[in-house]
Amino acid sequence: MDVAQPRASQLDGADDFAAAVEPHLPLLARVAGRLGPPGGREDVLQEALLRAWAHRRQFDQRKGPLLGWLLAIVANEARRAVGRRKQALPIPLTARVDDLESDERLDLAAATARLPERQRLAVDCFYYIGLSIAQTAAVMACSEGYVKSALSDARKHLRLELEQR
Repeated sequence: MDVAQPRASQLDGADDFAAAVEPHLPLLARVAGRLGPPGGREDVLQEALLRAWAHRRQFDQRKGPLLGWLLAIVANEARRAVGRRKQALPIPLTARVDDLESDERLDLAAATARLPERQRLAVDCFYYIGLSIAQTAAVMACSEGYVKSALSDARKHLRLELEQR
């Protein structure tokens, strides 16, 4: 998606902000849904957009594209929401088995859930949400090289674990 890069000063008006953010909403919603708590996609997205609006003057196009900045805000809000949910619900929420398509999908989901947090985040962003390496790096607030390394390590862990089954 080739969208013209707005400057922070061009995000001051509500209409300008909405116009700049709107093309990215489907991707931002997928990130919020995948990284946020179950059923919390809309809340995460709304809170993230409110945060982006409140801090719109901090956006600096020299540091990267608007999408990268928005992805980082959505990812941070999703982590906060998961943390709030964990504090509020002492019993962890689990996926229902009938919601899964096959045993292999269940095995992969379980194995992915056991990955270290940073590897799991990289897998979620790159494989489940479909973000690019650069966009995943923006979400994770790290370098693209780190993302590639985390994905490689995650694939090794998953391969070993799934072969043992």
